[in-house]
Amino acid sequence: MNRALMTTLAAAALVVSGGSTTASASDDPPRTTHGPCQYTQTPDEPAARPVPLPPDPRHTPSHGTVDMAVRTSQGSLPLRLDRAKAPCTVQSFLHLARHRFYDRTVCHRLTAYPTLKVLQCGDPTSTGEGGPGYKYKDELPVDLPPAPSDPTGVRRLYGRGLLAMANAGPNTNGSQFFVVYGDSALRPNYTVFGTVGATGLETLDKIAAGGIEPTAQDPAPVDGTPVLRTELLSVRPSCRP
Repeated sequence: MNRALMTTLAAAALVVSGGSTTASASDDPPRTTHGPCQYTQTPDEPAARPVPLPPDPRHTPSHGTVDMAVRTSQGSLPLRLDRAKAPCTVQSFLHLARHRFYDRTVCHRLTAYPTLKVLQCGDPTSTGEGGPGYKYKDELPVDLPPAPSDPTGVRRLYGRGLLAMANAGPNTNGSQFFVVYGDSALRPNYTVFGTVGATGLETLDKIAAGGIEPTAQDPAPVDGTPVLRTELLSVRPSCRP
């Protein structure tokens, strides 16, 4: 399945493009952890880098925050993960960081629509299709305000500085995530699990100002590869989780 998120400007929402899947090489059912998060292997979408399933304790930590020191080729991108908002997501993100899954990966997508301004990262293949070889449930936000740009009230405000998971539909979270550098209007279908620090917002503004790589089909795109190549050099907890 193509896990790249595509943008429908008219709808001002993130939609996943379709793709074909291939049969698993084994007839064995995918392995699933037994805790509340139920991380499940995706044999048809193998890991872009080798990584085991995350730990899934019966009592998943659901209080407190974890600060992450994220070094990028364009500057610091400090993140604060919020266990209360999304305990399973935070646990998975920390697991991937500890296994160096995110190190030396390139943020493959920048959007600059009036109602969608995000940088998407977390795919070692830099194609929008790579993941960790497992998926897990959504932990959707319930406290986001209505987006002022949407008179229907359906979309919510994913405000500047939020950190959220990209996905390929319900309960398909993996490793890809996005950081919001400008207020965006989205259906509340994307798990919010933290925020970006002040210096990180400066880094995001720099990347956004660099623009998006033009193509033969579109000399002035508003969605595509950032001109300023943004590589996650290292992703580490900056304090004890």
